[in-house]
Formats: sequence, C-alpha cells, structure tokens
Amino acid sequence: MKKFVISLFSVLIFSSYIIAQQNSANISFDKEVHNFGKIKEDGGKVEYEFRFVNTGSSPLIITNVKATCGCTSPTWTEKPVMPGQKGFVKAVFNPVRRPGNFNKSIFVESNSEKGRSILKITGEVLPRVKTVKDYYPKTMGDLRLETNHMAFVTVYSDQMKTDKVKIKNTSDSKMKITLDKVPKYLKLTAVPEVLKPGEEGYLLGVYDGTKVNDWGFITDRIIVKINDEFKNSNRLTISAKIEEDFSQLTEQELINAPKIVFEKKTLNFGEIDYGEKVETVINFKNEGKSDLIIRKIRTTCGCTTVAPKKTILKPGESSSFIAIFNPGSRTGKQKKSIYVISNDPKKSNERLMISGIVKEK
Repeated sequence: MKKFVISLFSVLIFSSYIIAQQNSANISFDKEVHNFGKIKEDGGKVEYEFRFVNTGSSPLIITNVKATCGCTSPTWTEKPVMPGQKGFVKAVFNPVRRPGNFNKSIFVESNSEKGRSILKITGEVLPRVKTVKDYYPKTMGDLRLETNHMAFVTVYSDQMKTDKVKIKNTSDSKMKITLDKVPKYLKLTAVPEVLKPGEEGYLLGVYDGTKVNDWGFITDRIIVKINDEFKNSNRLTISAKIEEDFSQLTEQELINAPKIVFEKKTLNFGEIDYGEKVETVINFKNEGKSDLIIRKIRTTCGCTTVAPKKTILKPGESSSFIAIFNPGSRTGKQKKSIYVISNDPKKSNERLMISGIVKEK
C-alpha cells in the first residue's frame, strides 16, 4: 500500500510537470551569436535582429533586455508573442572609439521555460585613419597643438625636469613662435622657432625646481605669440607639484627626521547660519627628533588660514593656526580640505578636513 501511494505521488508530480511544460511559453532563436566581421570605426552604427519563435503553448513576454555595456542599444518585441508567432531582439553597436575585437553579450529575460537567454555579437572594429585634428586637437589660430597643457607632474625642489608639446603650422605662411610672461624657473622655447607651412615642431619646457620659491601644486599660464602678435586666448598651461625629495634619506636620517602630529585631522563645525564665518584652531606638534619646518598651508575654495604662530618647531614644540571657513552663498553640507606641507618625510603633504552644514538663507 505504501509503495502504491509513493508511485501515485510520483506520477502526479510528473504529470504536473508535463502539463506545466505544455502550458508554458518557449523562446527559440534562429541564432544566438552574430559576427559582424570587420567594420569601420567611422562607418556608423551596425545592427542585427535576432529573430525568435514562441514554440510554447502560452503567450511569450520579454520582460527586460540588458547589454554588457552601453555600446549595444537593444530593442525588442514588447507586446506578447502568441504561440507559433515570431518576434525579435535588435542589437545596435556603435564602433566609435572602440577599435579592435569586440565580444558583447545581451541578456534576454522572459517568461519562457529557461527564463534567461544569452545572445552575443562579435566582430572587429577597423580603426579610422587619423587626421591632423586627431593628432593636434588644440588650436591657436593656424597653430595646432597636441595639448595646451604641459604637465610636469612632480618636480623636486633640487631637480630640473623637461617636457614637450608637439605643434604644427597648418597655415600657408611661415610662423614665428615665441613665449611671453615666462617665470624665472621655466625655460620655454619653440623648436624650430620659425615653422614653415605644414611643418611640425614642438614646444620644449625646462622646469627648474631649484628656482621655485613655493611648494605644492603650481599653475602658470604662458602667452604663446604667433608672429609677435599678442592674443590673450593663446595660452599654454604649465603645471607642477613641487616637493622635497626624501628618497635618498638613510634609515638613520628617517629615524632622526621631524614628525608632524595634529591634535585632530577632521573637524566638524556643525550647523552655521547662512553667510556666517566660522573659525577653528588647528593644533599640531613636532614629535620628531629634528626641526620641523612648515613650508606652506594651502586650502580649497571657501576656506582660508592664518599663518602659524611658529613655522619652525624644535623637537617637542607645539604650534597652531586658525582656519576660517566663509560659506558665501553656499548652503547645505560643506567639506573643505587644508593641506599642510612640511619637511616631515613621511607626511610632507598632510591633508586635514573640515566640514559642516550651512543653513538655508
């Protein structure tokens, strides 16, 4: 009797499964992978329709279609597909700025038996032929530049560093290039100084860290004169971060180095009224074994500081400075950074944070 009940139960489960299969939708694609082959980067978008049939016995509904990245824009049959009827999922691929082989997946969610189908598009994007504008996107009249920003990144205070920017004369006449309002720690020259029509050259920059009387991030904007003509818009931006080079210090020198320690590195001024200025005192101490020198204190917009009472601290000495936050017309949550540059080899550019909430006017 017990065996009979078990057998009957198994038959019922199997029968239910068969009925469910017969009454469900089923999505059957004619192909699940499409290869576009070789396509041109500048040839425009390509698309392909994956066709399918509902081979089930219930209406098929595609609930969602997702692509692996934004370069495929799928559309699909959004209305229910009746048994035996056809539908589609269209994939659109944009090859712009995507040279090389590609293999993208499209996930199709539906009420079919398997729930999710995975389609793929593949191919190879042939890179477009680059033009003068691609190589030299920045312009100063008929002078084209690969960039209008010469970034030296980090320059040590005892270092000279070089960099260059490629240029091209796209005019029909000679072009004399000179640079104006150059600070003493920079040497900038055009090579060659006179560019023939269609000729390429470069702007050569030499940054002398030994002549910079400053620390941290420094930006200069240099006037580029073409045939001795001054145009305020023709500017080359020069940037560098001036730091002290501690890489050659011995282990003993590091042990004997200064050490800056702040009482607090994060300060919250709470809620303040609209337009109200807030002052806070920032205390610090030299817990090292040699003199601590405060090189510079730099703040982000809306925050200023008063010079420390002491900028050279003997071992064990303390000092402080005042940070002033002026919200101006700002409201809501505010976060400002203060950077303290010192000769502490392990914390030469320490960042402090002050924050709070400015009430509405």
